[in-house]
Formats: sequence, structure tokens, C-alpha cells
Amino acid sequence: MTPSGYLANYPEPPTDSAVADARRELQVQQEQLLALSEKITSAEDSLAQIVVERKCAIRDLRREKLVLEEKVTYTKAYISPIRRLPHELLRHIFLFNFDDHPCCAWVLAAVCTLWRRLTLSMPRLWSKIRLVTNQSATADTIRLWLERSGDKVPLDIEIYLRVNGVSNEGSVNPPPPHYVIPHPPGTAILLPPAQTPIIVPQSPSHHDSWGSPPPPSSRNTPQAQRNAHWGHIAIFYLIEQMHRWQRFVFRFDRQFPSMSALKSIAGDAPILREFEISCAETIYASEWPWIPSSSPATSMALGKLESLMLHHVPFKWSSPIFKTNLRSLNLRSLPSNHLPLDRIMHIIASNPDLESLTLHFAVALPAILPLVQTSLPRLRELTFGGHYHMSQLADSLVLPSLEVLNLDVEARDPIEDTITNLLQRSNNPPITRLSVSYGSTSSSTLYYGPGGVVISWGFLTDLNNLQSLSIGGTPLEPFLSALGMPDEEQTHWACPNLTTVAMKSCHAHSDGIAKLVQLVEARNPESGSATMVNGVIPTRLQHLELYDCATLGQDVIEWLKKRVDEVICTEPSYDSRL
Repeated sequence: MTPSGYLANYPEPPTDSAVADARRELQVQQEQLLALSEKITSAEDSLAQIVVERKCAIRDLRREKLVLEEKVTYTKAYISPIRRLPHELLRHIFLFNFDDHPCCAWVLAAVCTLWRRLTLSMPRLWSKIRLVTNQSATADTIRLWLERSGDKVPLDIEIYLRVNGVSNEGSVNPPPPHYVIPHPPGTAILLPPAQTPIIVPQSPSHHDSWGSPPPPSSRNTPQAQRNAHWGHIAIFYLIEQMHRWQRFVFRFDRQFPSMSALKSIAGDAPILREFEISCAETIYASEWPWIPSSSPATSMALGKLESLMLHHVPFKWSSPIFKTNLRSLNLRSLPSNHLPLDRIMHIIASNPDLESLTLHFAVALPAILPLVQTSLPRLRELTFGGHYHMSQLADSLVLPSLEVLNLDVEARDPIEDTITNLLQRSNNPPITRLSVSYGSTSSSTLYYGPGGVVISWGFLTDLNNLQSLSIGGTPLEPFLSALGMPDEEQTHWACPNLTTVAMKSCHAHSDGIAKLVQLVEARNPESGSATMVNGVIPTRLQHLELYDCATLGQDVIEWLKKRVDEVICTEPSYDSRL
């Protein structure tokens, strides 16, 4: 019966008795409805209680499952083959990894409790500091690294400081990917898959210190104050271990507030072999009472120092650090450091066993005392740059073992006489690489501009061992003619072993491109070998570079790429022939 069907027996319209019966029926229905609602509520409460109980039981089961899974994981780890390796063998494996990845200790210490205990018990794993940092990162990373290296293991330290802001003159060479980079808490550093991943201690940072500096309103904040003292804290930690320095390299891209902390680098470093302090741009600094500016009477233990590099930092020519019989010397002076040539020569003569020498002086004064001819029998690489007086130093050197020669001095006179005389005095050393005004120094000269102007390239005929030749700022046609097919006046090929030629900012006339094509056609013919002259066949060119020299055209570039294995060409923004 439908809900409304039971009313069919009631009269229409309702009588008084029918209404009374309906009211009694309504009361009974309401009582039944209340009873059913109570039963439903009771059943729902029972069901909810059952659900709660079952959910609690499920949570307990899942908790037991997680505990059991963790036990299974630990059990599998315990019975794994690597767990059965003796600790001594595991230490040897760590050391093998350390040779390729100096920062591997941070990764190894994060693998498991056993590996962390073994890693922390091996000071040698912490003896190579490779750190890229900034003033916003905590200096405690250095302190922690030094503490874990113990107190006896020699230290090999390389630190790159990236100062907030953008450098005007360039930046320090980017560090290798295996360096540790301090980072804000909770972030990770992702490196190429081929490299060992890096895990570093958390370093507090409150703003993007790799980009622009904080706004002026934040300069007086506690973070800004910590930035101003970063150098003093870090250098303090490092100097405490100076007696363990075996190699110390500190590079920064520009001047920073706590740079004066470098003044405190003084004292004995009895096992130090390499020392470098370099800035990518010129700084403003007075004399510093540190090792490179020590007085001649200062007694210091630097007996094992072999390599020294000082870029844009103060130093004195009479410092004992220049009298340690260096093997490698690299100096780039401040513009405020005005040294006469005889004192620069004194630095050179104090190290007769030099194998690599790089000197760049923005200002060099004429010699006070006569320059004495100096022989460096072991020198293999020589680089001179800066003031035009620097070429006079080359006129006083004898270098019988020279293999690499780079000259990038300001132009005043043609440089070929300096090169020719050096070769003759040195009995034609086996030079394999020659660069004339090709480096970046030629763009920042003070007086006469680039020093690549060469009137005659005749000296190239004496460089039979030359493999790489780089030039800049010189007329293109005479240079290309000298390297091309020998004419009637030449008896043999110039530089027959030449494989690499690079030219930068070499101005060309109308026949410059034709000369280039003739050169490549002569040395790299389409088929076979080049023409033999007096029994000598030149080696084929393998690498050709032209930067801002001439507008070659796409057809010429495509032709060059068919003849030379690797061609790099950057055309000037305008054609100088127009």
C-alpha cells in the first residue's frame, strides 16, 4: 500500500470522528518514526565505532609494517657484500675516490653511520678544501673542514670568493664542478651525473647573495654586518693552520669590505709549495704587512715554495718570498706599484730555476741600475704584458729551453726585433707556441695601444718547431703571406709543423681574404699533401680562428670548413674596407 493509500477508508470531507481517528494514527506513526530514528542512530554509532576500531587496527598494522620494513632494510644492508668488506679496505676505497673527487668526504659521511664514523676518522679525506663561497655564507664551513682534517695532515686549499655585485673587468675563472658551494638550509645542489654529488653543511642565507646586493635599507642589518666581517673570520681560521699549508689558493672577483684580513697572512709555512692570492680586477690598497711585502731582513720558513701567483694585490720586490728559488712565478701588479726594470729583473734573477714566468706590469719605470743579462736554463713558458718597457726585459734574457712565448705589451716599436734577438741569444730554442698581443691585456693598455704591430715576419722561418701561433692587432696580409707558399726569396716553409693559427683584431685590406684562401690552399690542398720545398712538406692546419678581422662571407667560411678540421670565425660589426 502506498503511503497515501491507507487514507482511502476515511470519509471525504473528514468528519469529527474521522479526524479523531487520524490524530490517534498520527501519534502512533510519530512514535514509530522516533523509534526507527533511534535505531538508525544506534546502528550508525555502532558502525562508526567499528570503523574507528578498524582504522586504529589498520594504523597499528601499518606501523608494524613500517618497522618491519625498516628491519628488513637494515638486515639486507647488514648482509650486503659491501658490509662484509674490512674497514681497512673500505678506507682504501674512500682514498681512491678522494683522488678524483676532493670533496667526496661530505658525500661519504652522509651515507650511513658506519661510513660517517670511518670518514670522520680519516683526516686526509678532509685535507683538500675546495670551496666556492660568498660573504653571505657562514665561515663555519671552513672551520668545520679544518677541524675534520685534524692537526697534522698537510692542507691543499682552494677558495673562490664571489663578492656581491657584477665585476667590471671580468671574473675569476669558474671553479670545477666538484667544488663545495654553501647554500641555504633545505636546498640541494645538483651537478652533472658524471660528477660526484655534493652534500654540504647548511649555511644560513637570507637573500640571494649570488645576484644583486641587498637594497640600501638592509645595509645595517645583522646579516650585512656579518658580511662585512666574513674575511676576518675565515682568514683567522685558515691562518691558525698555516703551518700545515701545502697549497693555498684564494681568489676573489672584486674588492670586498673585509679584504684587509689578507694582511694577517704572515709567519712560517714550512711545507708550503704553492701560494696564490688573485683578484680579477684592480683594487685600491696600500702596503700590506703580509708575506709578499715583508722586509728583506724578515726570517720566514718558506723553503719548499715552488709556485707563486699574485694578481692585483700589493707586494714588494725585495720580499724574501721572491728568493725561494721558485719554479713558477706569475705577477700582475697594481697600477700604483711603480717598479723600475732592474728591480723586476732582480725578482727574475733570484729564481734561476724558473720553468714558467708570467709578468704583467701596468706601469714599469726605466732601469736605475744597468740590466744584466740573465740566463734561465729551465724556463719553458714566458709571458710578458703591460707597459712597453717590459720588452726590454726580454732583451736581457737567455732562454735556451723556451717552448711557449706570449708577448702582450703596449706598442711603441715593432716587436719582431725583440723576438728575433731573444731567439738568437737563446740559440733558437724549440718554441712550439707563440702569441703576440693576443691576450686580454692588449685591450687595457695605458699609452700606446696593442703591441702586435709587426713589420716583418721573417723570424717565422726560424721557428721550425712552432705548432700554435696567435696574433692580434697587426696587418693581416703580411702575416698570411709569410705563412703561405714560399716565394723565390724563401728557401723553405715558415713554421712547417704549424697546426693552429688564431688571429684577433687584425685589420685587413681588399686582398686580405684572398691571402687567407691562398694560405689554406697551399697548406691544406683538396687532395694529397702540400708542395715539398727543400725536402720539407708542411703539416696540415687543423685549427683556424679569426676574431674581428675581416668580413669573409658565408661562402668563404664554408670553403674553409671543408679544408680545415675546426674553423671559428667572428666577423667585425662593420667592414673596415668600406
